[in-house]
Amino acid sequence: MLQGFNEKNKEIFVFINDKLVKREDAKVSVFDSVVQGGDAVWEGLRVYDGRVFCLDRHLERLQNSAHILCFKDVPSNEIISEAIFKTLKANKMNDGVHIRLTLTRGEKITSGMDPRLNQSGCTLIVLAEWKPPVYPDSIKLATSTIRRNNPMFLDSKIHHNNLLNNILAKIDANNAGADAGIMLDMNGFVAEANGVNLFCIRKGEVLTPFADACLPGITRELILELCREHNIPCKEKNLSLAEFYTADVVFCTGTMGELTKVSEIDGRKIINKNSLGALEQIKDLFRLKTQASGTPIG
Repeated sequence: MLQGFNEKNKEIFVFINDKLVKREDAKVSVFDSVVQGGDAVWEGLRVYDGRVFCLDRHLERLQNSAHILCFKDVPSNEIISEAIFKTLKANKMNDGVHIRLTLTRGEKITSGMDPRLNQSGCTLIVLAEWKPPVYPDSIKLATSTIRRNNPMFLDSKIHHNNLLNNILAKIDANNAGADAGIMLDMNGFVAEANGVNLFCIRKGEVLTPFADACLPGITRELILELCREHNIPCKEKNLSLAEFYTADVVFCTGTMGELTKVSEIDGRKIINKNSLGALEQIKDLFRLKTQASGTPIG
């Protein structure tokens, strides 16, 4: 699965720091920390019918990630929200939009690793594109040789821009002819796929890996909340590949693709024996959530 270029995005405006610029002029300095060391945090958001979905949750995670990494002079949620709204208005965007929100440590006075070289505050980037969910109706997964980070190395609770291990897992998937790569934790349990969280349904129970070596995604969190609200059995647990191979349903979650069914893992077809209609029910609940909530474009 390869995303294509949408001609509607050819003339978009991008917000960088205090101004909107045309796509071709959207650039950051070679001294910016995101260039020097991938030193930035980010969020992916969606716009549904004039509302930014889960804006508060995304801003909370962005601020937490920036705080963990000891960023200085972080813009407030009000400033970031206004930048998002300005960008959407400038592009006349109201629906079917994905936003890549990035906050870097900012520009350095000279090349180097030391954060004390960052003396001009953070760089804020709002990139909004016309982009419906990127996955087809179902996808294939292949297990990667690349393990997901755990807190001993680089804690996955930080939503950072240093994504090389995920990119290597995606390369493994590409080489295997799959759409995404499953990443295991250091103990061999499933953590997530390279860009999405994973769920399986076994005999009517919705299961997802503990968020120990994976990002506790916002869509993931919503699915667990919806299941609990509607009395659908669900829990987090350590899950092996064998349990995913033999599940009735496997699906992935994320802002970019929403909820997507997995048809095959490592050449094994996912055969639904006991949970007919379960994924469709969860998808319907999620769709109702996107239609009923969100922050209006102010």
